[in-house]
Parts: sequence; C-alpha cells; structure tokens
Amino acid sequence: MTNIARGRWIYAAFVAPAIIFFTLIILIPFLRAIIFSFQDWDGISSNIAWIGWGNYERLLHDESFWNSFKFTVKYVLATTIFLNVFGLMLALGLNRAIKGRNLLRTVFFLPYVMGSVIVGFIWQFIITNLFNEIGVSTGWALFQKNWLSLPDYAFWSIVMVAVWQSVGYFMIIYLSALQGVSKDLVEASEIDGAGYWSRMRNVVFPLIRPAITINLFLAIANGFKGFDLNYSLTGGGPFGTTQSLAYHIYTEGFGRNLFTYASAKAVIFFLILATVTIVQSAVLKRREVEL
Repeated sequence: MTNIARGRWIYAAFVAPAIIFFTLIILIPFLRAIIFSFQDWDGISSNIAWIGWGNYERLLHDESFWNSFKFTVKYVLATTIFLNVFGLMLALGLNRAIKGRNLLRTVFFLPYVMGSVIVGFIWQFIITNLFNEIGVSTGWALFQKNWLSLPDYAFWSIVMVAVWQSVGYFMIIYLSALQGVSKDLVEASEIDGAGYWSRMRNVVFPLIRPAITINLFLAIANGFKGFDLNYSLTGGGPFGTTQSLAYHIYTEGFGRNLFTYASAKAVIFFLILATVTIVQSAVLKRREVEL
C-alpha cells in the first residue's frame, strides 16, 4: 500500500464516524421532517395522508406561531445587545491589572457551565420567592410583583437570566481579543494625544472586529434557538406570551401530537435561521474586509 493510499485510509477512518453520526442524527431526521411537513399525521395512527402545501397554508394564518416569532425576534435583539455590551464592558474591566482578576473571570464565567434547565429552575425560585421577600422588607413595588405572571416582566426575566448565564462566555472571547491588541499601537495613539474613547473607537475596536463578529453570530444564533430557559423559567407563560419559536414547535409536536404541522413550522424556522445567518455572515465579513 502506497503512502498516498494509506493516508486516504487514515483520513477516511477519522472522518467516517463524524459523517455517519451527522447523517443518522441530523441529515436523515431533517429530510424526514421536510417530507412530514407535506403530510397529515398525529404520530400515533398508521394512516399518513399526503396533503401537499396544506400545513404551510395553515401556518400563514396561525396567530400563535407568529406571536412566537415576534417574541423570538424581540428576545434575540435584547440578548444580542446586552450580551455584547456587558461582555465587552467586563472584558475591558478585567483586562486591566487589578487584584483578583483571575478569580473574577472565573466567577463571571461559571454560570455558563451550568445547565440552562437548572439555571431556569433556580431563577424561577429566586424570582417567585426571594424577590417577594425583598419587596416586603424594602417596600419596593418592583419586587412585590410576580414577574413570571406578567407578560412584560416575564419577557425581561428571561432576558435577564439569559444574560446572567452567558455574559461570561462572551467576556472570555472579547478578553482574548483584547489581549491580542498590540500595546505599542495603543501607547502610540496615546502619545499622539488620542483620548480613551478615541483610542477605543479608532484602534481597539477595529482590531477586535473578528471577536465582535463571532459574538454577534453566537448571540443571534443562540437567541433564535433558545429553548431551555424558556421551558424551565416560564414554560411559555403567562398565556403563551413568552413562547420562543423552538418551544412553540416542541409543544405543537409533543404536546398536541401535531407532528406534521410542527414539522412544517420547523422547516420555516430553519429557513428563517439560515437566511439570518447567511445575511449576517456576509455583512460582517464584508465589514471586516473593508477594515
């Protein structure tokens, strides 16, 4: 066996398991979901009827689906802004030579390694019990309300918990980018008379543009796919006002046994997410090239 042939066999041995698992776990179920979306089946009976575009036509007039879509877009916008702003602020603060910065980095990153379902249940207890105790002891009306039973408060509760859990991860990405910025460039701009914000805007931010691109992509993608916190913190309530698209599709398929209708919604969800991802990547990459 020649070296080229041996190299190909080694390459195939490493790549084949990943391809097999991808095909079995992702590709085949995805293709099957597309086929399901053109059928009518409750997941139990043996009769599967072909209805063509019926599920998609029904979806156009499904108010609950579009309410979930609006909620998801609001959630993505809020979490993307807060995660990147607070993540960058923490990174700038912990990039300084301050005492205990390694401990603080660990403290801020620690919530990210916790399971989202566990985090949701913990914060559900905090919001429903501890917040009320704070309100009683301080007299603050804000904490005397049950946040999870009011639509607007429930929305911001999910945003708050999502930012609390994930901001440390975004901080680490920004921190690694900031540590790669040349100190000579920053010192040179300072000698030339540039103030702090001028140095940030004209020197630091352009150099950490790849980190900004990565964090924006992660925040938007994770926001659209949000499920765990939605499930454990509010359960989509009150009255379905905080149902994300992912959670809405889950309840349609496994709560109401509308498997084929949920598949149609999942296909539309995939197309929305793919479109957002492609447009975002093209725009951000183009700006990186321009810089």
